[in-house]
Amino acid sequence: MDQHTISSIMEVIQDLVPKDTSIAITNEKQYIYYQPSKQIDLKIKPGDRIREGTATYQALTVQKKISDYIDKNVLGISYFGISFPIIDEGHLKGCITAILPKKPATFSTNFLTVKTNDRWLPVPFSQIMYLEAQSRKTNVHSDTLIGAHKYNLTELEFYLPDDIFIRCHRSYIININFIAEIHPDSHSTFLLIMKDGSKIPVSQTYASQFRKILCF
Repeated sequence: MDQHTISSIMEVIQDLVPKDTSIAITNEKQYIYYQPSKQIDLKIKPGDRIREGTATYQALTVQKKISDYIDKNVLGISYFGISFPIIDEGHLKGCITAILPKKPATFSTNFLTVKTNDRWLPVPFSQIMYLEAQSRKTNVHSDTLIGAHKYNLTELEFYLPDDIFIRCHRSYIININFIAEIHPDSHSTFLLIMKDGSKIPVSQTYASQFRKILCF
């Protein structure tokens, strides 16, 4: 990846990740960018080789998203890593890793409580069709209502069960059970037709991972 590509990636990431998150970007073998946070700093330098046992190493090895607690024996500091492999036209190009001091808290319920008009309503995960970024909050679309949640899309991504919810675009997370059709849209991208008729894009950034998860 060249510097222009890295800069473009960081412009997107800064709007998506929670604050106080360190970010590491690699190619297939070594780190090429590192931005530490005030909360956690792994002291990575561009040019350092990717060490076995890190979240980045795991994601590159299995070529899918990895969320894992990494013991301090690996890099000297314990951390929670969320790593996304970068795959372009079937070829592994590198990895982006969000580094947090601890695993985000998970929901103890199987629903989201959303605000609609002047009240709050619990919406079961099974009824949520998709989530859409709206400023620093999220619009939750169910089969019966549209409401707002106070967390942004990236914060919710950490909490939602990944067996039914997939990030397909910087602005969308979808419930795979509500996909009616998948259409090719342009080079390496898709357009989803949801069961309510909504049209959701799958961007090039997420297309390879989307195909792998849905096995097509």
